[in-house]
Amino acid sequence: MELLEEISAIARRLKGSRSVLFVTGAGISADSGLPTYRGIGGLYEQEETDDGIPIEAALSGAMFQRDPKITWKYIHQIESSCRNAGPNRAHEAIAALEARFDRVWTLTQNVDGLHHAAGSTQVIDIHGDVHWLLCTRCGHRWRVETYAGLPIPPSCPECDSLVRPEVVLFGEMLPMDRVQVLQEQLMRGFDAVISIGTTSVFPYIAEPVIDARRRGGLTVEINPGVSEVSHIVNHRLRTGAARAMDALVRALDRA
Repeated sequence: MELLEEISAIARRLKGSRSVLFVTGAGISADSGLPTYRGIGGLYEQEETDDGIPIEAALSGAMFQRDPKITWKYIHQIESSCRNAGPNRAHEAIAALEARFDRVWTLTQNVDGLHHAAGSTQVIDIHGDVHWLLCTRCGHRWRVETYAGLPIPPSCPECDSLVRPEVVLFGEMLPMDRVQVLQEQLMRGFDAVISIGTTSVFPYIAEPVIDARRRGGLTVEINPGVSEVSHIVNHRLRTGAARAMDALVRALDRA
C-alpha cells in the first residue's frame, strides 16, 4: 500500500476513535535538529567517553552519587545539543489533536521538553525533563531554559547543596507519580496507539502497543527503522515523524 493510501486508511479508522495514546522517542525530535539516541551530542556513537568510561556509566545514578561532576559534564553536553531547538510539525500535530478527541495522552521517553513547548498538556515524560532541576537536600525545584552559565555541578540557590537534573539516570527507578498516571490511563484503554520514533526496547514503551493490539485497537508505527513493535502494529509508516503526522492531520480533515 502506498504511503498516502495507508495514511488515509489510518485516518478513516482514527476518525471514529475517542481516545489516542502517542508513544514517542528520540526520532520525533529529529526534525527539530536533535540527533537520535545513539547520536545525542555524539556521546553514544563511541565505545567510551573522553573520560574512558561508557556513556551509560557516566550518566548513571551510581556515578552521580560517586562523582556528580562527571555526570553533570555529560548532562550539560546533552542539554547543549538540545539548546535552541523548537518543536517541529510532529509535536505541533500531536498538541493540536488533543482538542480533536475526547482523551489524548503522550507518553514520551524524551527529556527535551518539546511536547510541552508545542502545547501538549497531557504528557507523561517518563524519563523526566532536562530543564527541571532538583536539590538533593532541601527538595527545591525550579526550571531553567538553558544550562549556559551554570557551574558544573550547580548548587541549590536555597541551601547551596548538590543539584541534579530531574531526569532518570541509568540504573534508577522510573518516577512513581508518572508510572501511576500511565498505569491509570492504560487501565482505561485507548482506541488507538501511535508509536513514533522509538525502538520500543523498554517494556513500558512496547506494552501500550501490544495491549492495544490485543484489545483490537488501532496500532500504528511511524519509524524509518525497525523496532520491537514493527511486527505487531496494524500500520507501519517507514518515514519521518513530521512528514507522517502532517499528512495524517490533513487526511483527518478530509476523512
